[in-house]
Amino acid sequence: MILYHGTNMAFDAIDLKKSKPNKDFGQGFYLSADYAQAMAMAKIKVDQLEFGEPMVLTFEVDEAQMERLNIQRYHEYSEEWAKFILLNRRNDKPYPAHDYDIVFGPIADDRVGVQLWKYETQSIDLPTLVRNLQHMKGITFQYFFGTEEAIKLLKRI
Repeated sequence: MILYHGTNMAFDAIDLKKSKPNKDFGQGFYLSADYAQAMAMAKIKVDQLEFGEPMVLTFEVDEAQMERLNIQRYHEYSEEWAKFILLNRRNDKPYPAHDYDIVFGPIADDRVGVQLWKYETQSIDLPTLVRNLQHMKGITFQYFFGTEEAIKLLKRI
């Protein structure tokens, strides 16, 4: 499988310590199977940091090798997915909120973030949150590689 990582500068090695905490699936390395999505993320990173050039790094991963790791998959917005996102975004511990090596699931982008905020401020309940998300157009997915064991499977091409 080919996966893409959008960034503002090239690098040779993936360093999980440089990853930001409190992301959708926790502190880790995020990729997409969609080149355009990865490029969009690279452009956002350049805009946020005001430095570098948007670029996409390409990786290959052997799916059979992935299966020996601890993987969580979310194929759609669900209550379980929403709770998992909030668990990771709220994690104030110096260690991960979960023990998965790899997580696959929908991205909680700005549109989704608004719905999560409504839930967190108790403007909507969990079933309404999920229903609102399921009616949104343009669901996009991401891959999270959060352990050194998972990172070893990524081969830069």
